[in-house]
Amino acid sequence: MNIYIIIYLVMINTVAFMLMGFDKRRARQGAWRIPEKTLFGSALLGGSIGAIAGMQVFRHKTKHLSFQIGMPAILILQIALGIFLVMRFA
Repeated sequence: MNIYIIIYLVMINTVAFMLMGFDKRRARQGAWRIPEKTLFGSALLGGSIGAIAGMQVFRHKTKHLSFQIGMPAILILQIALGIFLVMRFA
C-alpha cells in the first residue's frame, strides 16, 4: 500500500477520534457542539475506525441509532471498497 495512503488514513482516523472526544467535552460543558454531519463526514472521508473508537472510548453518541448503525455501515462499505480496489488494481 502506498505510504501516502497509510499516512492519510492514520491522520483522518486521528481527527475523527479527536472530534468525538472534543464534542463529548463540549456536550458536558453545555457549549457549542460539532454538527453531526461533520462527525459523519470525517468517517466518510476514511475515519470510520477512529470515529467508532471515539464513540466507545468517550461513550459519545452510543445511544443514537443513526451512529450505532451509520458508523459500522460506513466502515463495512469502506472495507468492501478497499477489497474491490485491491482486487481490481493489484
